[in-house]
Amino acid sequence: MRLVLLGAPGAGKGTQAVIISKRLQIPHISTGDIFRSNIKNETPLGKLAKQYIDSGALVPDEVTVAIVKDRLAEPDCANGFILDGFPRTIQQAESLDRILEELGTKLDKVIDIHAGDDVIIKRLSGRRVCPECTSIYHIRTSEMARNGICENCGAKLIQREDDREETVRKRLETYHDQTEPLINYYREKGLLVRVQGEGSAAETTVEIYQVLGMTE
Repeated sequence: MRLVLLGAPGAGKGTQAVIISKRLQIPHISTGDIFRSNIKNETPLGKLAKQYIDSGALVPDEVTVAIVKDRLAEPDCANGFILDGFPRTIQQAESLDRILEELGTKLDKVIDIHAGDDVIIKRLSGRRVCPECTSIYHIRTSEMARNGICENCGAKLIQREDDREETVRKRLETYHDQTEPLINYYREKGLLVRVQGEGSAAETTVEIYQVLGMTE
């Protein structure tokens, strides 16, 4: 099974990718993880990407595409993969089409995990993180989080910069401008299925299993 997960930041792509990866025994490929791995291993592409990251610049498409291409050519992707965070633009999607054609394969489905902006803003802006043990809480579901204290180690919780409401709104603007057009791109190819991402993670997982013809 070769899948791409789409969805706004906070829709639950990463969570679902991990669950499906374990269920199907195929690799979960996150562009962030690929970058970190290449940089850690000091590969030529990793060194190139690090130059851009260290300078605060965006990594150019050609570098990102090259790193993804290398990853998809690895043996563990022979039976399938789940792409999370790539493609982000129409140009990257077209590059992915060419990569898969070169590898003699194609996507089976593109799953769009849909959640409205209001839901995502509440979800992300309410998150609090423990800087000591990395536990994650939400102020709507945890009294300790509302009090600002980690129930595991007693440290003072923080709100990550990425989770501040103004930052979340900017991230959503970028998503709507650059990534949302992929929904129509893949719909026209007959690959897109939409599942709801506004409920619990378990509810979303059940929907994904259904569209993939799988049982729990």
